[in-house]
Amino acid sequence: MLKCLNVEMNKGFTLMEAIVAIFVITAGLVGVLSLVTQTISSSTFSKDKLIAAYLAQEGIEIVRNIRDTNWLQSLSWNNGLGAGEYEAAYQDSSLTSCPSICDYDHNLRFLKIDGGFYGYPLSGTDTKFKRKITIGAGPIADSMNIKVEVFWQEKGKPYSVPAQENLYNWK
Repeated sequence: MLKCLNVEMNKGFTLMEAIVAIFVITAGLVGVLSLVTQTISSSTFSKDKLIAAYLAQEGIEIVRNIRDTNWLQSLSWNNGLGAGEYEAAYQDSSLTSCPSICDYDHNLRFLKIDGGFYGYPLSGTDTKFKRKITIGAGPIADSMNIKVEVFWQEKGKPYSVPAQENLYNWK
């Protein structure tokens, strides 16, 4: 009889071990899955922020290219670069003026991606990014201040990346 009682105690103890083991494994899996989800979310945000930073720098380069083209064509260095808010894509040779309100929610077009390039072509896939180029007076005469801001939304929350530079008539 003692042997029977002993066998039943071992079966109960084995069941308790199984329950604890299942709990530990479940807790470990939940932790790992939470970490994977957080990592994917962080990497997506980092990728979007990097793209936005490159698009902001590209906006400054577009304005610089227009200035340099003006010099090459013997035009005034700031021809077509008056104070205001604009849109432009890498292939544009001039800036497109923005209406009175120009921010993420108003009057900015989504950049499209076509063949790996971001712009405003008629074809291509809409992206989540919008870019605003603002030209203002520079710190000294014969200079201009260029501010570029790239906007996007992730899970309903707005984000932006700014870039700023002064361009000069050094020629």
